[in-house]
This record gives sequence, structure tokens and C-alpha cells, in this order.
Amino acid sequence: MIEKGVNVKEPKGKLGILLPGLGAVGTTLIAGVELIRNGYSKPYGSLTQMGTIRLGKRTDDRVPKIKDFVPLAQLEDVVFGGWDIFNDNGYEAALNAGVLTKEDLDKVKPQMEAIKPMPAVFDKSYVKKLDGPNVKKGKTKMDLAEQLMKDMENFKNANNLDRIVIVWCGSTEVLLNPDSVWNSLPTFEAALKENHPAISSSMIYAYAALKLGIPYVNGAPHYTHDIPALLDLAQENKVPISGKDFKTGQTWMKTVVAPGIKARMLGVNGWFSTNILGNRDGEVLDDPDSFRSKEVTKSAALQYIFQPQTYPELYGDIYHKVRINYYPPSGDDKEGWDNIDIFGWLGYRMQIKINFLCKDSILAAPVALDLALFSDLAKRAGMSGIQEWLSFYLKSPMVAEDLYPEHDLFIQLMKLKNTLRYMMGEELITHLGLEYYD
Repeated sequence: MIEKGVNVKEPKGKLGILLPGLGAVGTTLIAGVELIRNGYSKPYGSLTQMGTIRLGKRTDDRVPKIKDFVPLAQLEDVVFGGWDIFNDNGYEAALNAGVLTKEDLDKVKPQMEAIKPMPAVFDKSYVKKLDGPNVKKGKTKMDLAEQLMKDMENFKNANNLDRIVIVWCGSTEVLLNPDSVWNSLPTFEAALKENHPAISSSMIYAYAALKLGIPYVNGAPHYTHDIPALLDLAQENKVPISGKDFKTGQTWMKTVVAPGIKARMLGVNGWFSTNILGNRDGEVLDDPDSFRSKEVTKSAALQYIFQPQTYPELYGDIYHKVRINYYPPSGDDKEGWDNIDIFGWLGYRMQIKINFLCKDSILAAPVALDLALFSDLAKRAGMSGIQEWLSFYLKSPMVAEDLYPEHDLFIQLMKLKNTLRYMMGEELITHLGLEYYD
């Protein structure tokens, strides 16, 4: 716990943001920040950069930008790096991803070419659809973890950094079954030395980061640091962690629309969701085992928002289907299509149809940026363990044991902003309107 009005350490020096995965999301994030820093665009989609926060009563007219209210690292002080299984530099990788135009990338070509991926920890067993040459070799998984720790320390020293945050921007791994080696840190570390198959590549990254006290964000749906051993390590080393799975396209829309349906006490018979996507993420999710990881996070939101156990007449018998279809011609342009069968007064049926033509990485990049900056803030504020206030950005938010995750986007945003108010010693806002009873 933190005390109200924490003396948050100032963001002195440079912040390193290390990305496992320099594909579509990672390169869109890096190029975007470079374009913004050089005055070619503005940070659209980023709450930390463009959002405001109300302080006090409405009549006080105190509405600063979030970045002016809390001591966030400045974009000018951010240094990017990362790992990838392909040797392409940042410029080449961004061209291959096909998210940003060559015209935009050429504006920051020198900065992007300077991004050289470190060899990645990668095992095809966990991401069956991908393979690449830029991969670390080691006798054991513990050896690989130690190599990652050396990478992190070398990156920090080479760039004269004050702090580092790690944000997973890599592909979705297969859904693993919980294993006893996850249950405690000693058994986990023993399993690393034994190359146990229940320890995935992403878990090795998370372990390495947490051992060094580096905040870690999981932007994908698979198990990583949401296991007992790594949760214990985060608490032991006082490291803030968050995850999992960036909330971008279709699930973001669900967490906007579903609370509105529920607020009016309208019933739902069925919700059919399908996605068409052609980038590397789509290719990876074409594997049923990787899709299963994504299916779990994409399906959970409605269950928690609608609370069928509380409202059985309205939501007790929803037929919810989720599909992801790999279609290479779409590239990073993802189409999310939803058909929602609802009913209202006297049980009369209606339909809502949503066709969201989005750009996956354009939505994910500012989410990754905000999570990195807020995680660094949390670390400087002395916060550790699961950062539930960052659920706003995530499809399957991590929560403390025995708690259910809150998926309503508007409740999540209120929690995020109230956390910032609490951190800075401001009164929380409940919208109760007690000023009328003064």
C-alpha cells in the first residue's frame, strides 16, 4: 500500500523502454514516438500525453493534463530497445510490418535504423507459426534468463539510463496448463535450470526483469508473470507489474457497448464476434493453441460486465462466440464484426451490429506507451505487485487473488484517475454531487 500524497520520486535522467518483440506494435510505437518528438504529429490515442484530469469540484475549474499533474517521464527522455527473432533493424522491421507509410518512416529513418534487435529468447514450441535466426543459445533456461539480465544491464549502461521498463510486444504463446513448478520461486528457479517445458520464453523475460527490479507489462494473453512464483518475486523485489493483453479493437468496443446495454437493463440473447486480420499476430493466432490463449481473454469481458449470476433473466443464457480469421491481404488493418441480439420491454427483440475497421497496431502503440510511462511512475511511487489501476488498457486484467477483474471501461478509467489523485494527495472524485447539500 502507498500513503495518500506519496512523495513520488522525480523522473530524473532517461527511461529505457525495452520491448520483447520488434514487430508491428513495437516498431509502430517507436516510430510514432520519434515522429512526435520531431514535430511531425501529435500523440493521438495516448491518455498520458493528451488526457486531462479533473481536480476538486466542477466549479473549481482545475483540469490539468495528466502529464502536467503527475511526474511522468518526458518523451524526450525515452530510449527504445528490444529483442526479436529477426535481424531486421527498426526501419526494416517497420517497413515489413506495413503499418506506417514509407513516407512517414523515412522522416525518422536514422533513428529507426539505430534500433538493432538483440537476439531473442525464443522456442518454437510456444509460438508454432514463427521461426527466425536471431535467437539466443544456452544450456538451460536459467542460462537464457541470465543472458537477458546481462542485456538489460548493458542496455542501461550503454545508454546512460536511470530506469528501465519492459513491455511485452511479442506474439501470443500457446495456452499452457498450470504446473506445480509455478507454485513457488524456488521450484520455478529449479525448473529453469532443468529446462522444464512449463516455463515459456515470455516467463524467462519476466523472471529476468523482476530479478533486476524492472517493471514488467505483458501485452499478450498468455501466462507470464501471473503465476504464483513470479507474483511472489514481484512483491519480494517491490516491482510493479501489469497485464495482460492490450485492449485495442473488438474487446475495447465490447467494454464500451456492454456497460451501456447493462445500464439500461436490456437483455442479451447472443453476441457473435469475428475478426479478420492479416499481420504476424494473425498468422500466430491461426494456430489453435495460440488462439486458445487469445480466446480466453476476448471471451471473459462480457461475463464479468453482465454478471449473469446477478441478472439471470437478462444475461443468464447468452450465446457468446469468438472467432479470429487469418487473412493475409488485410495486413494490419483488422476488421472486427459483432452481431448482438438484445431484447427490451416485454421481451421484444432487437439487434446491434458493429463493423469496426481498425488498425491493430495504431490502437496498440499508445496503449503500450501509456503502460510503460505509468509503470515507471508506479515504481517511483513505491507501488509494487499487480497494478490493477492499469486495467483500463488490458483485455484480461490481473487482480489480487480472490478478486474478480473489473472490465467496464468507464469504471476502469475512474479507478485509474482516482489512483492518480490519491497518489498526488488530491480528493477522490465519486460524482456524488454533495455540493448541493453543503
